[in-house]
Amino acid sequence: MSPIYVAVAIIAVIVIGVIAIYNALIRGKQRIEEAWSDIEVQLKRRYDLIPNVIETVKGYATHEKGVLENVTNARTAAMGAKTAEEHAKAENMLSSTLKTLFAVSENYPDLKANANFLDLQRELADTENKIQASRRFYNGNVRDFNIKIDSFPSNLVASMFGFIKAEFFDMDEGEKAVPQVKF
Repeated sequence: MSPIYVAVAIIAVIVIGVIAIYNALIRGKQRIEEAWSDIEVQLKRRYDLIPNVIETVKGYATHEKGVLENVTNARTAAMGAKTAEEHAKAENMLSSTLKTLFAVSENYPDLKANANFLDLQRELADTENKIQASRRFYNGNVRDFNIKIDSFPSNLVASMFGFIKAEFFDMDEGEKAVPQVKF
């Protein structure tokens, strides 16, 4: 074999390897975008349910104006978040205010017995579960993508083409703790 053929073969293997790694990084990036889209769908569903919950509670819990305003403000902040980190903080705040709202509803037996409120509460709980599942799916894809970016030789290709690590959609420390509700 001629040294030229060996050099061409080595270059061909390197080029094919770079193409394969690049395509794997693109697939990872697309999976992250798909997973983020799943989160956004569930968050939109949650945002759409919250005004209905607030209106239902408003009719019964007239003395809880501050709690209702906090939920509304947290919803607005969550809807305006741009990055995964901003979303995580805003969503954690929204979850906290919703927990407070449902804790307050315990003081109103008529509200707790209202079929519409119970349906909304079930829908919201279902949505929260779907958000958690979407978050796990997203974070799994982010983990896999970030591992590719950190691993050799894909880290060389990632830096060569400007791939950067993705942000996890983390749960706030406050969300991990059991909420304390005081009146």
